[in-house]
Amino acid sequence: MYAMALKQATAVRREVCCSAYHQAVELVGKRWTGAILFVLLDGPVRFSEVKRLVPDLSDRLLSERMKELEAEGIVERRVIDDTPPKVEYALTAKGQALEPAVRALKVWARTWL
Repeated sequence: MYAMALKQATAVRREVCCSAYHQAVELVGKRWTGAILFVLLDGPVRFSEVKRLVPDLSDRLLSERMKELEAEGIVERRVIDDTPPKVEYALTAKGQALEPAVRALKVWARTWL
C-alpha cells in the first residue's frame, strides 16, 4: 500500500513533455544544427566559414540546415552588395536567445562526454 502511494505521489510531480519543448529539441537536435548554431554565436559568418569551422559537414546538408533555420526565424541570410556579392548568415534575436542553452550543452558535453 505504501509503495503504491509513493509511486502515485512521484507520478503527480512529473511534468508532461509539452509539444513546444519536443519541437525545440527536434529542431536544435538535428544533425549538425547545434554545431552551426554554436559557430553563429560569435557573429555573422559566410557559408564557407561555417564549412571550415564545422568539419565533415557537406555543402548540401549545410545549405539544408541553413534554409530550415532561416524558415524558423533563427538565422537570417544577408546579401552584401559587393563585387562579387557576398552572403553571410547571422542569428536573429530568436536565434541569439538560444545562446544560454547552446553554451550550457557545450559545458555539459565537455564534462560528461
